[in-house]
Amino acid sequence: MSGPQTPALPRILVAGAGIGGLALAALLHRRGFAVEVYEQASQLQEVGAGVQLSANAVKVLRALEIDEQVVSRGFLPRHFIGWSWRSGRMLYKTPLHPSHQASYGAPYVHVHRADLHALLRSALPADMVRIAHKVSAVTQEADRVRLDFENGHVAFADVVVGADGIHSAVRRSLFGDEAPRFTGNICWRGIIPAELLSPGQVLPASSNWMGPDGHVVTYYLRGGALVNFVAIRETEAWTGESWTTPSSKDELLRAFEGWNPRLLALFERAEGLYKWGLFDRDPLARWSVGRVTLIGDAAHPMLPFLAQGAAQALEDSYALADWLTRFPHAPVEALAAYEVERKPRTSRIQLGARERGRTAHLRSPWARLKRDLGFFWQNLTAPGKTSHRAEWIFQHDVTQAPRTLEARETARA
Repeated sequence: MSGPQTPALPRILVAGAGIGGLALAALLHRRGFAVEVYEQASQLQEVGAGVQLSANAVKVLRALEIDEQVVSRGFLPRHFIGWSWRSGRMLYKTPLHPSHQASYGAPYVHVHRADLHALLRSALPADMVRIAHKVSAVTQEADRVRLDFENGHVAFADVVVGADGIHSAVRRSLFGDEAPRFTGNICWRGIIPAELLSPGQVLPASSNWMGPDGHVVTYYLRGGALVNFVAIRETEAWTGESWTTPSSKDELLRAFEGWNPRLLALFERAEGLYKWGLFDRDPLARWSVGRVTLIGDAAHPMLPFLAQGAAQALEDSYALADWLTRFPHAPVEALAAYEVERKPRTSRIQLGARERGRTAHLRSPWARLKRDLGFFWQNLTAPGKTSHRAEWIFQHDVTQAPRTLEARETARA
């Protein structure tokens, strides 16, 4: 006569196959959960752009055993460097490689977003991700959640996770339809083969050119074969919703007229440019209702000024997977505990990213001089510290956080 049966692990449905959604699904799949991922797009692809991953993010990739592959396909920058928008004067220089790994236990890596996405996708069985499934309704029943899709498909699960971005349909089903806030910034992204650039035009660093009402970040990808740039300017209005609004080289050059010739020469090499408006939200009061929760941009969309969007989605994914693993038959409590753990950290980063954008875009020459003198003093007195005081972000290890109900209550208090 057989003994009592162990209850099956809960069935998890993830809405959204971006970095956070795929990472969560891979982490849960490795732990034996039944997982399905539903993606609204008709094909899986990522915007052709770079992403910066600090040590706190790489530790999640290490848990998935793909960190070495990410590093081998990426680029390890040697420094953070700040530049003056017009003169090209160096404002600060902070060591990154190999000191970042020595300080925080993992490297700081630049990787092409498509490469990271492909590696995360490869960690899942081919049939685990369904494309062309856009969520239309989320309905909580007594002991399960019903997910309706615009194509007529219906799915049921013990837990539903919205990883479907800033315009999340899952979020809307929980908290209503509230539009995100336009931040007054337009972003251009471009990738240029390094062979088209003159030697030394772009240093092997994460560089930040700061000027009035805008800034530009440059860094290498794919072992130095490509240069990625992110160019941001403030504007009064933006009507587009797409991440793929075509732009022109002339439009980009006009937006940065008067900036340093070295930077403008980089823009001259750009082809296939796109632009989009930058949106965010104030920190939400809550992420979870019953058996449904949010991760990544669905929960806490943040500006890219601290380079933590992908990193925080990865941290969310690990924390949520671990809470569900520890309390698999109490999913409501697991989701509540996940939220208590993650909300204070992501809220602080959301607001910190806004503030860094303000200090990078100072209009007043006197305000910029005061800021730059602060950079100079820090370089003298604490040359290993980052200009944006991000050490507290990098040193966090979500894979080692204590996860007991007692720890949750302590965090709540």
